[in-house]
Amino acid sequence: MTTAEDRVRNPAPPRPWFPGWVGDVIAGLFIVAAAFVPYTGEEFRPASPLTLAIALAPVLVIPVRRRLPIPALAVCVLLYGIAAFTGTLAPGIVLATAITMFGVANRTNRRTTILVAVVAIVVILPLSRLATISDVLDPRAFQFAVTVAFAAAAGDATRSRREYVRAVTERAERAEQTRDSEARRRVTEERLRIARDLHDAVAHQISVISLNAGVASSALESRPEKAREALSTIRVASRAVLAEIGDLLAMLRAEDDGSSGIGAAPQPGLARLDELVGRFGESGLRVTVRVDGDISRLPGAVDLVAYRVIQEGLTNAHKHGAEHRAHVLVAVGDRQVDVAVSNPVPSAAADPVDLDAGTGGRGLLGLRERVASVRGSVETGPTPGGYRIAATLPLPEESST
Repeated sequence: MTTAEDRVRNPAPPRPWFPGWVGDVIAGLFIVAAAFVPYTGEEFRPASPLTLAIALAPVLVIPVRRRLPIPALAVCVLLYGIAAFTGTLAPGIVLATAITMFGVANRTNRRTTILVAVVAIVVILPLSRLATISDVLDPRAFQFAVTVAFAAAAGDATRSRREYVRAVTERAERAEQTRDSEARRRVTEERLRIARDLHDAVAHQISVISLNAGVASSALESRPEKAREALSTIRVASRAVLAEIGDLLAMLRAEDDGSSGIGAAPQPGLARLDELVGRFGESGLRVTVRVDGDISRLPGAVDLVAYRVIQEGLTNAHKHGAEHRAHVLVAVGDRQVDVAVSNPVPSAAADPVDLDAGTGGRGLLGLRERVASVRGSVETGPTPGGYRIAATLPLPEESST
């Protein structure tokens, strides 16, 4: 039984564009014709029915060479030996032996081809001398061996060419699959990045708009001044979120080579921490900030992630916290940056992820993805008297030295 490994090692040749029996018929006609054409200056005429049967027997062997190439070659060599013992060097047998040798090389591997060809030549040489006893150095003694060697080389070259074309085709198919997989991966990463950027751009501002809309609605009749202040805050927040969305859309529309740069606002970092805290302060959240270490030496990716951790923590504190206050801690060490945002919560409050209306906790999910992109870790959960988001961001070697 042929195994999958054998099929890979010895692949079957492709089917020709014409039926296989056509080739068998053509080869048979040549063998029959070779039995009666002039050879070595004399016309070969079968002296008896036995010699005629020997000369024409390869016609029956040729159709078997596809399924049993080595046995077919062995039968042809045997017929040649019988012809040699009768004193006849039949060219039809020579032709059939060359055809079957080509089939062996075309359907097996190189090692098998070399071994079979050497054995066949070793057997054929003494038989050729037996058929040409008139002269030991008669060239006909070597012509048959050279023909078999040439047929083996031609069959091996055909098989090698076929394997090369197959390998090139498979390599091209794998490359195409790899490109498709890489394209899908990049599309997925880009979608996640856009989702994170969109959340970072609008989550805080929308929460500010929602809270102040409630304040304006409740204070519209009793405290008009408070309502006007809330509406003013809504106006500022609306402009800010529209500007951030506009920057995001402009960046998406920009050319990949970055030549235009239209709307490509620089990514925020801890250098804009005071600005971020100020915006939350305008919306009514009192934020205490403590920074230990030099934040100016942080690389861009880590700086951005640290900023987003604080932004997400303050957004959750503003939406779900109690007492309208929060505390931010940034500690820059030699090998890592620790960022933490904590705030008090109502005693009966649920997890902020569950209270993230309409988003299903996608803010914290995106935050974990951002932290993982710089090989950091993040912890979120309740603490005594409040809720805490803490992230540890490792620094690259060049930044920590």
